[in-house]
Amino acid sequence: MDLEIRSGSSLQASQGKLTGYAAVFNKPSHDLGGFREIIKPGAFKRTLADSAHVIALNNHNADQVLGRVGSGTLRLEEDDNGLRFELDLPPTSYARDLSALVERGDVAGCSFAFRVRPGGELWEERDGETIRTLTALDLGEITITASPAYPDTSVAKRNRPISQGFVDLNRLWLETV
Repeated sequence: MDLEIRSGSSLQASQGKLTGYAAVFNKPSHDLGGFREIIKPGAFKRTLADSAHVIALNNHNADQVLGRVGSGTLRLEEDDNGLRFELDLPPTSYARDLSALVERGDVAGCSFAFRVRPGGELWEERDGETIRTLTALDLGEITITASPAYPDTSVAKRNRPISQGFVDLNRLWLETV
């Protein structure tokens, strides 16, 4: 089975950390070549139960690892919005460059690579459009990227310490405009 890659996220940078959503639930992707897809809550449940292998990359580049669940530098969880992550950036030149690009707004989202578990997808026609609904996925990676496939995402620089918890990205964006 081939590894599939999807983009989409909200993302924040702060003090060597990125946080955001590698995937969003119940929101359609852009056209992915004749179809759109929707990810349902719980799609990553099995992966999260055994996620030590999941890595974070810079733009799907395996030579630019940003973190790994097994080492504690990448943390993942599902919430009502999607697959949320917190990533401790390494002290590398590409991570510093990425952080600057996120701060400037040039890199605006995330992608993820996955395999569909048996029975984990449903194809249907809705209003003349083909929709693929994903319900059970094996996650291989999340990736920070400038080309998100999910249009309902945003990026903002985080102005408060990560220890104060996640913030509402839309509210933060409105406060900084």
